[in-house]
Amino acid sequence: MKSTSTLTRFHNCYILRDNKIIKEDLWIRDGKIENPEQIFYVEQREADLTVNCEDLLIAPGFIDIQINGGWGVDFSYDSENVQEGLNKVAKELLSHGVTSFCPTMVTSEPEKYHKILPQIKKTPGGRHGATILGVHLEGPFISPAKKGAHLDEYIRVPEKGLETMKQVYGALDDVVIVTLAPELPGATQAIKDLTKLGIKVAVGHSSAGLAQGEDAIRNGANLITHLFNAMLPFHHRDPGLVGLLASKTDKQVYYGIISDGIHTHPSALRIACRANPEGLVLVSDAVAAQGLADGNYRIGPQAVTVEEGRAYLTGTKVLCGSTTALDSCVLTFKDSIECSLEYALQAASLHPARALGIDNRKGKLNFGYDADFIILHPKTLKVLSTWIAGERVFTRQGDTA
Repeated sequence: MKSTSTLTRFHNCYILRDNKIIKEDLWIRDGKIENPEQIFYVEQREADLTVNCEDLLIAPGFIDIQINGGWGVDFSYDSENVQEGLNKVAKELLSHGVTSFCPTMVTSEPEKYHKILPQIKKTPGGRHGATILGVHLEGPFISPAKKGAHLDEYIRVPEKGLETMKQVYGALDDVVIVTLAPELPGATQAIKDLTKLGIKVAVGHSSAGLAQGEDAIRNGANLITHLFNAMLPFHHRDPGLVGLLASKTDKQVYYGIISDGIHTHPSALRIACRANPEGLVLVSDAVAAQGLADGNYRIGPQAVTVEEGRAYLTGTKVLCGSTTALDSCVLTFKDSIECSLEYALQAASLHPARALGIDNRKGKLNFGYDADFIILHPKTLKVLSTWIAGERVFTRQGDTA
């Protein structure tokens, strides 16, 4: 028998389900999405609470699998106020429709990892903020030639595979993604070992050719970190990691892409989408300047200067992450490639859930799934309210939904 806890019906709404936007009610109970047939024909119950959505759109909550910080917080830098920083970002993300995220640490000294990682725990979301799915470790096992904004002196080689990684990172209990360069000595063994632990491996910040990338995929990797950025450019005789979009691997390859209007040209977005539409995962790659004005910030051990919304390593024109939240990336992506609204929304919800292997409970509005969703304007895509486990955790001022 079902529990008699509060049953909520969202009425007069459009919902994104099974790749289509349909006019249908959404039923919620105990933090999960309910099947109305069970309610009508078996339980013969009425809703305890009915929400009139006034023809607004309900979509799965956004999932950001690469975010370095925001609102003045950098996840890789302040080891003394980790929880305070996490709480601040998790709370602010709710207004951007992000219901789950992976705090990301860039290349750092071992002491930072040992202090910070034990303090970042997988945490259910709620009024306090978005769900923390686990940590994304971007580096330090990367190619110095494709370091991007990562600091040379902390870059390492995983010579002894997981053994070396544990020496650098310490605990891996709450890590869900590790980005590494697959061409490094020991990388193949590290990929195998991390995969056995259930940690997803992303290839990135790499000078690898296509063959090395394919070998990484065969050994367990399933992601590419910020496609086109910090990797060899496409070449027709060896397309590099970009070639993984169309290579004959035996599993789906997912790839993060930054659609902030700065990192990736609209034509490159279209090429990637047409080559591998199911693998495209929108990420913010946002830094501490997200949500704030131009000025001086940090990314890990490096100083950052933001000018006209562009984050650069101070004194250079090297881009080091974005200042754009994920909801804005969705809108820019949709406008850039002129795709369907359904596809743009799924690129920030269903696709990242699949990449992490959690699409059996998140990323969809299917029956039995976590009731993590957003109510948004179907034209402007402005997030009007955010819900986690069926609880409203954010409401934009003036929103009636």
